Formats: sequence, structure tokens, C-alpha cells
Amino acid sequence: MPVPKLVGDIMTRELTTLEHDAKLLDAALLMRSSGFRHLPVVKDGRPVGVLSDRDVQRASPSIFSNLSPDEYNRLFETIPVEKVMVREPMTATAETPIKEVVQVMYEQKVGSVLVVGPDKKLLGIVTNTDLLRMLNAVLDEV
Repeated sequence: MPVPKLVGDIMTRELTTLEHDAKLLDAALLMRSSGFRHLPVVKDGRPVGVLSDRDVQRASPSIFSNLSPDEYNRLFETIPVEKVMVREPMTATAETPIKEVVQVMYEQKVGSVLVVGPDKKLLGIVTNTDLLRMLNAVLDEV
């Protein structure tokens, strides 16, 4: 197997996304059902942010708070994803060298980079998991 060189070779194309007007409860449920830790947030097919499981955790009330389960759920039902997401997420194109994405993710300590087309519409996402999958495949060939 030749070593992949471009983001388009390793990105996840089957995306699970959130609309920009979604609530935190929508995000938490989608993360749980999909198993994804990073969700692109889109408006008209273009990324406006990215939400990670850590962002959801930071926005969650402490389990030691005096909130009842109903109050806790009500908060999740009312907090907009836009208040919690990372705005202006890092992006790359399918033609971006993987090395550049790895360097940015390492230096900026981020777990994902969104992949966009020339029209800035979302095409995919590259996560730590995608990079580890590639590394595992390369090491299998050694």
C-alpha cells in the first residue's frame, strides 16, 4: 500500500453534522448515538464551527451542583450549540498534504480539521482517529 499523502486520501467523508441552530442536547445525543467526538457545525452546507465532546463537557453543569435532573435537561435543551462550539474551525482542502494537517493539529493541540471544497462547503473531516488509522496501516506494511 502506498503511503497516503493528501488529506483527501484519509478524511472521513460520511459526515455526521449539526445545524448551527441545534441545541446542546441534540449534540450530546448525536455524539452518543454516532460515537463521534467531533461534530462539524454547518449553516447552508458550510462549516461555521466544530463541537467536540470536551466542549460539551465544559458547558455541562457540575454533577455536584444543586440542579435537579429536570433542570439539568432543561439547560441542555436551551443552550445553543453556537455558544459552545469553536468558531472559525481549522480547515484544509482534500489536496492539502497530510503532513501540514498533522503539524497544525500537533502544534495547536486540536483533534480535528474540517475539509472544505473550493466553494467552502464541507467535504469531510480529519481527526486523530483518521491519522492513527493511517499510521496503523503504514506500520502493517513495514
